[in-house]
Amino acid sequence: VQLVESGGDLVQAGGSLRLSCAASGSTFSIRAMGWYRQAPGKQRELVATITSISGRLNYADSVKGRFTISRDNAKNMMYLQMNSLNPEDTAVYYCNARAVEWPREYEYWGQGTQVTVSS
Repeated sequence: VQLVESGGDLVQAGGSLRLSCAASGSTFSIRAMGWYRQAPGKQRELVATITSISGRLNYADSVKGRFTISRDNAKNMMYLQMNSLNPEDTAVYYCNARAVEWPREYEYWGQGTQVTVSS
């Protein structure tokens, strides 16, 4: 599975961005996808996840009500709509996929896309 993110940009506080993640390869094996982020000097943290079949959503408390994760399985795309951005959202955002190719589980990462929120 290969993952490519896009959509990162410089935006003012209060603004919005939509990130996209394009998946290719053995996408049929993907069981869940998600967005993670890593700010300078900090550990990578979960932002939001979505499961493939049930579409169950999970959000970090810091983004609940502001960010929305979604998938288009037909296009092998995942999105992150980010509203009401603040400087604390500045980070490199990574697309993640967890796949099962029985009997093994695999985890894949994209290269990341930079989101910078100015105050």
